Amino acid sequence: MHLVTVAASPGSGAPSGEPASGIAGWAARLVETAGGPGAGLAIALENLFPPLPSEIILPLTGFAAGQGVIGLASALFWTTLGSVVGAAALYGIGRAIGRDRMYALWARLPLVKVSDLERTEAWFQRHGTKAVLFGRMVPVFRSLVSVPAGVERMRLPVFLSLTAVGSLVWNTVLVLAGYWLGDQWELVERYVGVLSKVVLGAALVAVTAYVVVRVRGPRRKGRHRAGQGR
Repeated sequence: MHLVTVAASPGSGAPSGEPASGIAGWAARLVETAGGPGAGLAIALENLFPPLPSEIILPLTGFAAGQGVIGLASALFWTTLGSVVGAAALYGIGRAIGRDRMYALWARLPLVKVSDLERTEAWFQRHGTKAVLFGRMVPVFRSLVSVPAGVERMRLPVFLSLTAVGSLVWNTVLVLAGYWLGDQWELVERYVGVLSKVVLGAALVAVTAYVVVRVRGPRRKGRHRAGQGR
């Protein structure tokens, strides 16, 4: 059975975004050619390159399982393994950067203070396990959270265990959604895509507010000192 042909066949009720081209087409061909390991490779790459959306790859993998291209258990196993492998690679990058180098780079950035990084580091030391576990279920941040875990040198067995559990939950929800929705699997991407935009929007607002506070702070201090000098 050919996944791309089935997904794009006339009269199948598939939505307009047929998996014959783009990321969906690439993922469909990868799953059809390599089965479960292909799905795992796609998700590993998605972790390394967040622009590759898991909200497309995972439901499509579930759809493939519903079509008999791969087994459902195989889909869940390989996609979770791919998530762990991709996250481990980012963890390794963070660990290679290291705490000292991170502080050196941070000190060169405008509008930030070393004390900010120190507070962030203290927060991660207290809540890092929850951040890794639940961060795996948040679009975009599910990939990025692996880097600070590496920088802070979280114990590797703990990191891998938390990543596996969090990824299994996220992957199961999206794979099963694609499995149950059948040729309407793209609905998952539509709604999770909205969630991704909300998360990104909130992050941009937070960064903008942070920059505004940093810029206005020195100005207010300068005015205050000028007023005292009169």
